[in-house]
Amino acid sequence: MLHRYEKMKQKNLQLEGELQILKEQQGAIQEEALQWQKKCESLKLANSLLGSDQHKRDTKLKINALVREIDQCISQLSE
Repeated sequence: MLHRYEKMKQKNLQLEGELQILKEQQGAIQEEALQWQKKCESLKLANSLLGSDQHKRDTKLKINALVREIDQCISQLSE
C-alpha cells in the first residue's frame, strides 16, 4: 500500500510538471496568435492605404480615429 502511494505521488508530480509545460506552451501560442492578429490588421490597413477599393471605408474610419486621438493628446498637452 505504501509502495502504491509513493508511485501515485510520483505520477502526480510528473503530471503537474507536464501541466506546467502545457500551460507555458498555451501562453506562448496565445501570444503568437495575438501577434499574427496584429500583423493581419496592419496588412489590412496597408492594403487599404494602397488604394484598395474594398477597404476605403475602413481606412477613412481608422484615419478619423487617429485624428481624434491626436486631438485628445494635443488638448491634454495644452492644459
